[in-house]
Amino acid sequence: MEFLDYLVVIAYFVFSLGIAIYYSRRAGKSTNEFFLSGRNLPWYLAGLSMVATTFAADTPLAVAELVAQNGIAGNWIWWNFAFGGILTVFFFARLWRRAGIMTEVEFAEIRYSGKSAKFLRGFRAVYLGLIMNVIIMGWVNKALATILVGLFDISEDQVYFYVFACMLIVAFYSALSGLWGVVVTDAFQFVIAMTGSIILAIIVANSSVVGGIKGMQEKLPEFVFNFFPTITDVQSLGGAFALTITSFLAYVGLMWWASWYPGAEPGGGGYVVQRMMSAKDEKHSLFATLFFQVAHYALRPWPWIIVGICALIIYPELSAGEKSMGYIYTMRDFLPIGLKGLLVAAFFAAYMSTIATQLNWGSSYIINDLYRRFINTKKDDKHYVFSSRVTTIVLMFVSIIVTLFITRISGAWEFIMECGAGVGLVLILRWFWWRINAWSEISAMITPFIVYPILLGSGIKFPDTLIILVPATTIVWIVITFITKPTDNEILKLFYRKIHPGGFLWNKIAKQLPDVKGDQNFIKMLINWIFGVVLVYSMLFGIGSLIFGMYTEVTIAFVLAAISIVIIYKNLSSLGWGITIK
Repeated sequence: MEFLDYLVVIAYFVFSLGIAIYYSRRAGKSTNEFFLSGRNLPWYLAGLSMVATTFAADTPLAVAELVAQNGIAGNWIWWNFAFGGILTVFFFARLWRRAGIMTEVEFAEIRYSGKSAKFLRGFRAVYLGLIMNVIIMGWVNKALATILVGLFDISEDQVYFYVFACMLIVAFYSALSGLWGVVVTDAFQFVIAMTGSIILAIIVANSSVVGGIKGMQEKLPEFVFNFFPTITDVQSLGGAFALTITSFLAYVGLMWWASWYPGAEPGGGGYVVQRMMSAKDEKHSLFATLFFQVAHYALRPWPWIIVGICALIIYPELSAGEKSMGYIYTMRDFLPIGLKGLLVAAFFAAYMSTIATQLNWGSSYIINDLYRRFINTKKDDKHYVFSSRVTTIVLMFVSIIVTLFITRISGAWEFIMECGAGVGLVLILRWFWWRINAWSEISAMITPFIVYPILLGSGIKFPDTLIILVPATTIVWIVITFITKPTDNEILKLFYRKIHPGGFLWNKIAKQLPDVKGDQNFIKMLINWIFGVVLVYSMLFGIGSLIFGMYTEVTIAFVLAAISIVIIYKNLSSLGWGITIK
């Protein structure tokens, strides 16, 4: 990089730190401000923050690798989660905001009772806030290290010094500014990251080596441009992305509702729930989550996909394990002075938005659901804000240690999905069925860890492991539910009075509370879910068709998107949810 490039990167860091300093006093007022922005986030900031968090440093590299290995259709490994994401929009976003709690794991003690509820809250605080959180930060650190090595030819021994220096800056501004600073910085970082990604895609696609969209299509096999996988009885078919029926069912039929995965939890979870609970009200919560789903699946992926396709043409010599490096090499080889600095800043932005969020919500679990709940219960709010800032720094150091032991990013993804296989149905039904208890969740979380080593020893690999893990976990938690005592009746009544989720599976409790009106119109919400899914996929494939000049498909896709918007709008309006947000 040249002087101008470094100047762009330095300006980015200075501006990000300036935002943190600006919001530091506001964050220090209370833990409510530090972790939830005083529950006053507008929908667009909450939604942008969700999208920015899922745009990590590893995301463009992962998409480029998927495209290089399996063509565009390879992205179905994560596109399938849109089904669950839209379910969260119309069925759960308003419920989370209505709950009035600080963290997802606090839910355990407003929904369940007894020692099992306390154990579940404390266990999930450590399991999610510490263990899973540092694994996620570890693979994001690993991705940034890979980027820096590819761009600057830094040695493996030296690169982590730069990664950890960057993480120290993130931890500083996250600890200083709380969620307000994180969210506002997220919006700025997302604009930088997306602008850089789009510019890179345009420059590389129109380079003389590639020759534009037509050049891509002439130089590569047709299967690379397929939007959908081929379903077949064999693992591969002429190089195209082909799935066996078993694997197809695992990808499209199971993963989106059955597996726990950060950012795509069935019913919402983690930082997505944190943003929903930080929104101004239920409407803002719903529309923030809807904006997130559309932007995440339909708008954001195409610049990465285009660069991934171009990398196949430009760097055909890359081995299977090096495919993700094609994205980095295009930045190194094709960007002029100034723009290279912008792209490096964009990757730092993607990295920092993710790490800042992980540090903030991870600290919220450790402080709110472990330290304040079980260890030091009688201090004032200033003490807990200070403890939150200290915990942010501690989590940073723990994640640094974990980073040094991660060798394969995709292996961490698969491990997390397998560890959460079968948990999803409990996370969905706990809102709508009174009989679910704390032991249901506990058994669902433990079972995959018992079954997974057996499958590993049998040679069964991901995603086929899900076909066994999901039914096994589901059977176990259902049996445990019926052989253990239900939640205390008074707790169930308090929960129903506060949340009033409605539905026939709450009839036993609803009959005891005739003055409480439960939610209705589930048919309209189901219709909204169906057309929300249509909206996301029609936008996704409509934009793709536009890029590749398939104008008939563009027309069909955008007409479907328009119809979906009209139907969703009318249904929300009839439910008193008209889009009149200020």
